[in-house]
Amino acid sequence: MSKAKTIYTCTECGATAPKWQGQCPDCSAWNTLVETVAEKASPAARFQSLAPAAKLQVLSEIEAREADRIPTGIGEFDRALGGGLLGGGVVLIGGDPGIGKSTLLLQALAGLSAAHRVLYVSGEESGEQVALRARRLSLETQRLQLLAEINLEKILAALQAEKPQVAVIDSIQTLWSDQLSSAPGSVAQVRECAAQLTRLAKTTGICVILVGHVTKEGALAGPRVLEHIVDTVLYFEGDTHSSFRLIRAFKNRFGAVNELGVFAMTERGLKGVSNPSAMFLSQHGQAVPGSCVMVTQEGTRPLLVEVQALVDQSHGNPRRLTVGLEAQRLAMLLAVLHRHAGIVCFDQDVFVNAVGGVRITEPAADLAVLMAIISSLKNKALPDKLIVFGEVGLAGEVRPAPRGQERLREAAKLGFTRAIIPEANRPRQAVAGMQVIAVSRVEEAVEKMRSID
Repeated sequence: MSKAKTIYTCTECGATAPKWQGQCPDCSAWNTLVETVAEKASPAARFQSLAPAAKLQVLSEIEAREADRIPTGIGEFDRALGGGLLGGGVVLIGGDPGIGKSTLLLQALAGLSAAHRVLYVSGEESGEQVALRARRLSLETQRLQLLAEINLEKILAALQAEKPQVAVIDSIQTLWSDQLSSAPGSVAQVRECAAQLTRLAKTTGICVILVGHVTKEGALAGPRVLEHIVDTVLYFEGDTHSSFRLIRAFKNRFGAVNELGVFAMTERGLKGVSNPSAMFLSQHGQAVPGSCVMVTQEGTRPLLVEVQALVDQSHGNPRRLTVGLEAQRLAMLLAVLHRHAGIVCFDQDVFVNAVGGVRITEPAADLAVLMAIISSLKNKALPDKLIVFGEVGLAGEVRPAPRGQERLREAAKLGFTRAIIPEANRPRQAVAGMQVIAVSRVEEAVEKMRSID
């Protein structure tokens, strides 16, 4: 028997090369070429399952209408989706093993099965294992159909025969197609199976939800083209040792991106958190140094998050460590603090943490980080019921944050009475119960903080 011919395929872009090399020749990514079996099928057989060519249309003559969304019954999940599921839409959801992807989707399908035809395709677990999880979560599954299968052609046949409104594929890395000779989970198999399921969803109107594995770096496994094929990409975040989970939208063709859903893992599965700001605020008996509360904007939702800083004498090379915040930005902020406010930290270890496991990516956290660092360095607690937000520039200016009025209203609703904010975010109308202190420079913010009782 002749040895099967192998090629090397890039896990980022799907490009192929005849031999291994450190850098992909197409996308220039490093160490992404993996060995796969070369496909022997002819080009005609390779694409024989493609949908027939569509007729030409004039764009102005196409009747466009708003499609009705299908609410899952889980409010936080619907928020991340942009209001619910869409017929013909394809959703890709990824996350670390054991984070709760299968649990959430099983809960959603159980709720949808009361009024819609649904199908759960399990490629990783047997029917008995899925049934045990449903029984443990006390779900109503009398009308929930299950298919334990990994062959793509059999799954497509089942979807065309049953015509469910919503179908879950758990997971895309376990599927394999007869058209390809490579193993399940390979770049070619993942790409082709996702493309076939997407074509079926678009032609039949079935909403398909794909579960994807993630790499050790936290990115979705498989070729990057997988994220371009689907309509919505959701990521599950959170520590498996914590009861809180976050689901974040990174791509959504039919809704807002960067929306955030917050869940708590309980004995009965994932439950939406009605007041997520409470989980990101530590419960201190009294004011403590190094703690500052900020208002971050996640999509359309303002969230109050506690930023903690610890500044301590260094006994060697000073360390700069952040958890939940951008590490490189911390070094920049310390340089701005030294140059424009005269506060030196070059001989200090600086550690900054966002409480609750949340990741803050927006620059509006800059001012709160600086206030927490100064509080820890001086060993003096910030005033009670104070919130801070604003972006800090290299010239020492405090730049405005988007939706400042909404941030102030959310803080006032949770009992905060004072705010240090950028001058450009000063509200035109007073916020009830909120004393607003507007600043335009870093040194001005430091002086205002010291003058507050």
